[in-house]
Amino acid sequence: MRKKINLRTLLMGGLFTLSFFALILRTFWIQYVDNTEIMAKATNTWERSAAINPKRGDITDRNGNLLAYQGKAYTVIARLKPYSNDDRNKNYVADPEMTAAKLAPILNMSQEKIMERLTKNSKQVELRPGGWKIPKETADKIKELNLPGIGLYEESRRYYPSGAFASHVIGYTNLEGEAKMGIESMFDEQMKGQKGSFTFKKDAHGNQLPDGVESYKPAKDGNKVILTIDHQIQSYVEDALNQTTAKYKMEGVSVVVADPNTGQILGMGTRPTFNPNAPTDIKKFYNPVITENFEPGSTFKIATLAAAIEEKKFNPNDKYMSGTYRGVPGEPIRDHNRGIGWGRISYRDGVKRSSNIAFVLLGYKMLGQEKLFSYLEKFGFGQKTGIDLPGEAKGSFNPKRKYYPRDVASITFGQGVSVTAIQQVAAVGAVANGGKLMKPYIVKEIRDAKTNQVIQENKPQMVRRVVSEETAKQTRDLLGAVVNEKNGTGQPFALPGYEVAGKTGTAQVAEKGRYVAGKYINSFIGFAPKDNPKLLIFVVVDQPHIDTPSAGGRIIAAPIFKSVMERSLHYLKLSPDKTDSKTVEVTKDESTAMPDIAGKTVTEGKQALKEAGLTAQVLGSGKTVVGQYPQASAELTKGTNVYILTSKEGVKMPDLRGKTLREVMELSSLLGIQASGISGEGYVINQSIPPGTALKKGDKLAVTLAPKSEVPTPDSEKESKKTGDKEKTERKAEN
Repeated sequence: MRKKINLRTLLMGGLFTLSFFALILRTFWIQYVDNTEIMAKATNTWERSAAINPKRGDITDRNGNLLAYQGKAYTVIARLKPYSNDDRNKNYVADPEMTAAKLAPILNMSQEKIMERLTKNSKQVELRPGGWKIPKETADKIKELNLPGIGLYEESRRYYPSGAFASHVIGYTNLEGEAKMGIESMFDEQMKGQKGSFTFKKDAHGNQLPDGVESYKPAKDGNKVILTIDHQIQSYVEDALNQTTAKYKMEGVSVVVADPNTGQILGMGTRPTFNPNAPTDIKKFYNPVITENFEPGSTFKIATLAAAIEEKKFNPNDKYMSGTYRGVPGEPIRDHNRGIGWGRISYRDGVKRSSNIAFVLLGYKMLGQEKLFSYLEKFGFGQKTGIDLPGEAKGSFNPKRKYYPRDVASITFGQGVSVTAIQQVAAVGAVANGGKLMKPYIVKEIRDAKTNQVIQENKPQMVRRVVSEETAKQTRDLLGAVVNEKNGTGQPFALPGYEVAGKTGTAQVAEKGRYVAGKYINSFIGFAPKDNPKLLIFVVVDQPHIDTPSAGGRIIAAPIFKSVMERSLHYLKLSPDKTDSKTVEVTKDESTAMPDIAGKTVTEGKQALKEAGLTAQVLGSGKTVVGQYPQASAELTKGTNVYILTSKEGVKMPDLRGKTLREVMELSSLLGIQASGISGEGYVINQSIPPGTALKKGDKLAVTLAPKSEVPTPDSEKESKKTGDKEKTERKAEN
């Protein structure tokens, strides 16, 4: 018995000893072997880390107008099951069918798609895609429905307040925040900023403990990108493109507006376009102005002409036989009028008529391949311009490549060579500005989002001098004759009161190495005023669907060019001189700013205008100013007559005679009527709604335009003259 007890005691003691050693071993293992993993689990239990997202930098135009910004957005969340088994808790989607029916029209989703989400076997779902990152206006509509189980989660997204405005320039960021195309892509690193973070201690329910912040690193918001684009000029580009595409069909059309003296891009637009707020309809995932190569046709002749003048090979009075040229191996080269030509004409006349033969003789025969190609290189062809936009192409010109004589001859007049629109803008800009090739750029500066300090500033950069000032002037004069003289191919692009210089281009579209009949690219590049160019505009129309496709320049490009150029020159305070039709720039002493008189009484408004040196015409019989033209801050010449609108009803039609098309359009907008019929060019000589007629909502106005000399004297001036004559007669009688 005693032996059995001793055995049990020994056994129990051994077990206790073994357990003790096992416990020591386990403690040692936890403290020294598994401590890292266990510590990590513990830390995860009482600590939480979170990322702080930065705000993406804004994009603005040169004057601070917002083109892209980061704003609040909301994602629609549906709770599909109750929080607990408590029947009193109704905060879940109990009626999916009714919920889907009410949400479908607001979220632009089909009822079936929403039902599919609402009937999932989940506690909670997001109503993507239509309910993902919706704007506040849409979120407010959902809140008003007060639907059980439907909530909103606050996020942020990119907004483009002007919609499709310069969309191929700006680009977009998708809902995942990925930058696509344009400035958004090119300057993604500068705009996206740097993420921040913080770590805090929490309780078992995940709530932050008092004084529980362990570490904090603030996010750094992205930098602001300021473009050289001018919002007003860009709006003229967009308006012209909208009107054109509403009237005609074409494969595409692009417009570039540049300052030839600095290389700054003031406007750039293309069609087809897209809305970056909902980029689902993108036809071209690139900017055609930068990326598309095309045969330029006769606009390329400007480079050949300038090279020939610089090398003193061009004599405007020398004569040559137009029509057909057989001095090159291969097929004869013909002029664009089916090779008939115009007989023996001067080279000056050949430039005006855009004779292919003239340029073959100048470029191929007189200059020769080596000299011609050296100038084309100087003008920047075959090289990227370096503009700060992604995807730039460099064209097909390669001076090191072997060209057959027929190819060289064709290149002199823009055939058999491809360029980009931005190359053409830079090259012709060198002629406009006096011979300097300027690097085109579209970003003016980058600023720190917090301090607004300039981080990067882009300034005009001359790449090289291409030709002398003398050569540039002579070339400008010849391009002025192309537009402003009889027989000039650019006559449809002339503007009343301004001397425009430029060149048309018509090139057949090549596919698989062969030209396709009936498919053309029409273009015009021009600048104004000719002797002191402030603006250069290039219009490219790709394959217009019209009865005579080769006439796309005259029919489609001309109205675009003239509309953008005239409105932009007015905006820049370059007005036609009424006496000699020369362009004059308004000096600071003669200029004044339009005051903001909205909301003031008519008396106060008149006084403010008087102090600014302006006269007022009151429209309506109200006592308070509800609208004005021009808008506040517009720079005007002292003595200009402006309009104050005092009521929306009972307004009488003003006398529009002598007004420009731009003034007609903007006054029509102020008056709430539609300018639907425009004929002619220049200034208003006739209006369909007579002056003094009471206007009604929906009235349509048609006007006839003509040169300034044909504008009749307004009745008010006639009446004033009669009154003055009567007073003079009475004074004579008294004497």
